Amino acid sequence: MGKKKKQPEPAKKPFNIRKGDTVVVLSGDSKGTPGKPRLGKVLAVNMKKWTVTVEKVNFIKRHTKSRGAGKETGIIEKEAPLHISKVALWDAKAGKGVRVGMRRSKDGKTRERISRATGEVLGT
Repeated sequence: MGKKKKQPEPAKKPFNIRKGDTVVVLSGDSKGTPGKPRLGKVLAVNMKKWTVTVEKVNFIKRHTKSRGAGKETGIIEKEAPLHISKVALWDAKAGKGVRVGMRRSKDGKTRERISRATGEVLGT
């Protein structure tokens, strides 16, 4: 019986997508049609698994049994996480999902996210 090796931590790369951002789904069953992209608000970000949960996107069904008073039973639909590479931050001015860059603000103390397409500051 050998010792189990400890799994390495995921790469420490800053995520450009945060909770509350509007994103567009780039690939998968939930990506929408070419004329009408699928947009949604980010509900949660899991940095360890590199996933994001997006509102009204990637629904799954779970068959649940009651585990006490007040718990829902039956078939429940909920959003499942998507890999972060399948979504892009939405830029309303460009009208599409954009790549994100970082730069220092004018005071030099904070960093801001900027759109690579338009150069505008995205959110706060």
